[in-house]
Amino acid sequence: MMRGALGDISQAVGKTPIVRLNRITASLSVEVYVKCEFLNPGGSHKDRLAANMLRRAEENDLKPGGTIVEATSGNTGAALALLAAIRGYKCVFVMPDKMSQEKISHLRAFGARVVVCPTAVDPEDPRSYYQVAARIARETPNCFYANQYQNPANPEAHYLSTGPEIWEQTGGDFEVFCAGMGTGGTLSGVGKFLRENKPSVKIVGIDPVGSLYYDFVKTGRVTKPFSYKVEGIGEDFFPGTMNLGILDDVVRVDDKECFLMTRDLTRLEGIFVGGSGGAAVAGAVKYARALEERGEASVGGRPSRVVVLLADAGHKYLSKIFNDDWMRENGFLEDTPGLGTVRDVLGGKRPLVTARPEAKLREVIGQMKTLGISQLPVIERGKLRGIVAEVDLLRALATGGKTLESPITEVVEDDYATVTPNTKIELLQSVLADSKVAIVEESDAVVGIVTRIDLIDFLAKRSPAGSIPAPA
Repeated sequence: MMRGALGDISQAVGKTPIVRLNRITASLSVEVYVKCEFLNPGGSHKDRLAANMLRRAEENDLKPGGTIVEATSGNTGAALALLAAIRGYKCVFVMPDKMSQEKISHLRAFGARVVVCPTAVDPEDPRSYYQVAARIARETPNCFYANQYQNPANPEAHYLSTGPEIWEQTGGDFEVFCAGMGTGGTLSGVGKFLRENKPSVKIVGIDPVGSLYYDFVKTGRVTKPFSYKVEGIGEDFFPGTMNLGILDDVVRVDDKECFLMTRDLTRLEGIFVGGSGGAAVAGAVKYARALEERGEASVGGRPSRVVVLLADAGHKYLSKIFNDDWMRENGFLEDTPGLGTVRDVLGGKRPLVTARPEAKLREVIGQMKTLGISQLPVIERGKLRGIVAEVDLLRALATGGKTLESPITEVVEDDYATVTPNTKIELLQSVLADSKVAIVEESDAVVGIVTRIDLIDFLAKRSPAGSIPAPA
């Protein structure tokens, strides 16, 4: 073989550069660096886990000419398809319908069969892309179901590859590692390696509004997930490959800031990435600002340093994030007014009323009766611990299991979703279709609560007929 040449394209996986951001972070005293995983031959960091999962499968039951099946948002499928083309495997990939057409076309270019499933169904629903992939795998002989959400070869890939590579490139001379929260393979694998070599390093996950992770890490409660536009990060269930115990913190981002940062990375830094990369950098910048506020912007006489993993390339999002018409249609450009945001709804509401966990049912019932409200957020030391609603109090008293002197902690529930003040009304509308109430959080603090009637009243005031009159 020619000297210096690689045996095949799969041997080009890895050794992606780490690059400093400059213009986007000009106002920060903290330094932010990005690990350019989108430069892998398959276009994402998933090349690493695909190689490791396939290696493990070939060590076990997968025979030549077999079929690879996977539920994927696109990148894992692309990585597996690349390897399948080299090694002679067939592929069937199952995707949610919110994914870009470019991702679907990319997989089909490798000869893969692509099955598209609805996004807005529960993970256990037989129509979900998780369940459809599992069914196809059961029905296909000589099949390898990659199952990246449960396969330990996923985080193992990043423990064996990505983590050591980052350490070698940096010498461990940084304080924070940030990555988007998806299957958890990257954070769990890289985080484990870095923590073993530098116990003081902070591992920070970036999670989109609508995903389960943020609220669970912050409060221990499983809230209502809801749909969002950014692809490749966030989950509506808890994958077995995610080790939440490795995390030091979680930062939440919304669709708009993810997409605007994605475009800025290209236009200001020349780094052409997808929406999850924009999300990771947007979250990292927030975390860097928090370091400055806490007086932790420097260490050992130099600026604190944050390393961010950029998962995939931007060419799969040309019809969405980099398309002005799509951005306007979805209200992500400044010249698109839309219906407004949650902040606008809160502007016309009374100050927030909350309850303490140690409060008695009698006290909370009195608050609700006096103020004419039907639910209260429960706050402990500034942190959300759940909500208590009229129906919960009624059920507790009617069943005879509780008394007026019982603490409300015994009736606190999780039937709510959390949003931010910047969440768009169009999204809030779909959130409240599935949840009785939306809790509004900003910088980990509860700043408001929005119910269906609040939204109805807000929208009614915008109509030519004016507001809905209060009952006499």
